[in-house]
Formats: sequence, C-alpha cells, structure tokens
Amino acid sequence: MSALHRLALPSTLLLLPLAAAGCGAPAESSPAANTEAAVVRLSPEQVAVASTARISSGPVISGQLTPAREASIRAQVGGSIVALTVDRGQTVREGAEMARISARDLEAARRSAEAAVRSAETALDVARSEAERTKSLVDGGALAARDLEQAQNGVSAAEAQLEAARARLTSVEQQLDDTIVRAPFSGIVSARPASIGDVVAPGTELFTIIDPSSMRLEASVPSDQVPQLRAGALVRFTIRGIPGEFTGTIDRINPTADPVTRQVSCFVTLPNTKGQLIAGLFAEGRVDSETHEGLLVPIAAVDETGTRPLVTRVRDGVAERVQVELGIRQLDSEVVEVVSGLAEGDVVILGSARNLEPGTPVRIVQ
Repeated sequence: MSALHRLALPSTLLLLPLAAAGCGAPAESSPAANTEAAVVRLSPEQVAVASTARISSGPVISGQLTPAREASIRAQVGGSIVALTVDRGQTVREGAEMARISARDLEAARRSAEAAVRSAETALDVARSEAERTKSLVDGGALAARDLEQAQNGVSAAEAQLEAARARLTSVEQQLDDTIVRAPFSGIVSARPASIGDVVAPGTELFTIIDPSSMRLEASVPSDQVPQLRAGALVRFTIRGIPGEFTGTIDRINPTADPVTRQVSCFVTLPNTKGQLIAGLFAEGRVDSETHEGLLVPIAAVDETGTRPLVTRVRDGVAERVQVELGIRQLDSEVVEVVSGLAEGDVVILGSARNLEPGTPVRIVQ
C-alpha cells in the first residue's frame, strides 16, 4: 500500500487475526479426514474485513516546493561594498540593514546640492526684496509698471531655481539612502552572491531572501481532471525527506493549458508554521475533491475481469461470490468503496485466492 496519504482504516480492515471462529471455520476435531483435507487454508494476509471509514478521491499532483514570497535584492546605486551584515541562512527582519555601499562621491554631491539650495534661497530673498521696493516706487509714480512686472518675473525665476536645487538635493539624498541595502520583508537569506570589496553597478544582485512561513507548489493536472479542482480545496501532501503528512489548499488554477502537454497548472499554498518545509524539496499530494464515509475493502479483493465486479466472501466457513457496486477509489491507499453487495464486518478474500470456487470450505489459520 502506498505511503502517500495512507487512509487511517479501522483495525478491523487490517489483517484478520488468528481467531476465525466467527467466520465459521471447521472444527479441528472433525472426524471426516477427507473433509478436513478439502478445506482451503488461508493466512491472515489473504483476507480482510469490510469496514466503514472515510475515503477521499481526487487528482494526484506533484512538484517542487517554492517559497510563496521570494525577492532578489539588487544594488540601487553603483559603488564598492563596504559592509555585509548577513549571510546565507540568517534570519532578517523587515527594514533591517543587510549591506552598505560606499557613499563618498554621493556625500560630496549632497554638500554641493545643499550649497546650491542655500544660494537659491538667498537669490529668492533678494528678488522678493527687489520686487517689494519696485512696487513701492511704482505706487509712488517713480517707476513704470513694466519695472514691477520685471521684478516679479525675477521672483518667479528665483523660485524655480530654488525648486530645482531642492529637487537635486532630494535626489542625492535618495541615492544616499539607497547605499544602505535593507530587507524588504522578514525572512531568511537563501543566497548572497556579493562579497565585501566588490564593485557593483545598479542592478547587481546582492541577496535572495525568502519568506519561509508559507510554501507553494505549482503542479500540472491533466485537462480531464480539471473539473475536480476548485480554489480552496484541501490537498494532502507527503514531502520527500520529511516524515509525516502535510495539508495545503489550492490557491488558484491557471485558466490556460500548456500548449505542448495540454495540462493545466494549479498553485497550492502550504503553511509552514513549524518551519519544517524546505524550498526545493519534492512533494507529492492528492486533492480531496470528494470525501465521505463509506464501506471500504482493499482493491485486491475485487475481481473486475467480468462485466460486473465480484468479491469472494467467506460466510459460515464457505467461500461465496458476491456481485458488488463500487464507488470512489483511493488509489494511494489501495482501497475502494463498496456501495452495495457487502455489509460491514464481511470477510473478503484478497488477491489470487479470491478465485476459489463458490462453496469451497475455507479456514483462516495463522
């Protein structure tokens, strides 16, 4: 039975124990030796008991785990790296400093921009004073109106120069701020291709940071199984290298099929609250598109070679063939739902032993 999403069946669906008296096995003390010889002995591994349990069915999906949030952090300005405060595997908080790029040239540019702002402010003060003096003279009739207009134009020009100087200063300060590389969100550093002393250009990759609190799986599903998918559906997973079963939910379904494979991608979100999941590991899962209680038997108990499925049941110590109607299958756990034909507690024969002729005496031995 596959390890993927193993169904927690009741103990009665496990191998039948030695005590088979309830199945009507012939007594050891039967006086008829020829009758004793005709009894077919079955081991507990060859039988199972029909039992009610929860069964689920849906598409099987697989793929690699990737972080739901991942960022490649790149240099915003050029220069030499003078400090690196984090390395691979380290946790960082949002806004924390991760690296620092040399800012000597930018510091000089900032001083120049600040001086230009001061000069522009002084020029504006002079222009405004000149405009006020000219207005007084115009009001007194000493100057023409066009002189006041020229003075006011001078004020407007000085104001524009001041705004330009302030914009240059803001730009330089932004570049200075960009020399300090900060984490865009809380996470773990997964890559650090940069080293202290490297001279980088704008756009050079410095770090890769991932948010490990949630993982994502992109899986492809055949187009005929897409109707069984829906956003929010539960997905049960096993992950290679990590024991136990995990659960996630379908976040979204790609509305376009792959033009080559004709398969459709679905994206599954897997919470990683305990930090067990690791990006890059291979995951296998099944979508629980249909889940309910049902009467279950191993698939090995069903003979589907004829027009209708048959099961060989042991009743009163004798094998009998029973037609059954089947429901959904859970292939990973190798069980199938029996809608009609059997009752809970019925003992069924598995594998090739189920081909016993009806009426054959049967005894289960250890």
